[in-house]
Amino acid sequence: MEKLLEILTDLHSDVDFETEENLIDDGILDSMDIISLITEISEEYDVTITAKDIIPANFNSAKALYALIERLSDED
Repeated sequence: MEKLLEILTDLHSDVDFETEENLIDDGILDSMDIISLITEISEEYDVTITAKDIIPANFNSAKALYALIERLSDED
């Protein structure tokens, strides 16, 4: 989770990603941020995020995003 928080903080250093739970709903992350996140997460965690995974529920918080990473890691 620590590496994920670093990745997120690199995108928006002004956001408290440990507590924020509406990253998509509040417009904190935009489509370009999502693309950057997918690329960095894929490289760092060696997982493949597919189109079906790109839904707001998976990107609204660091916790949700980390749960997605764990689920994708278990599928490999």
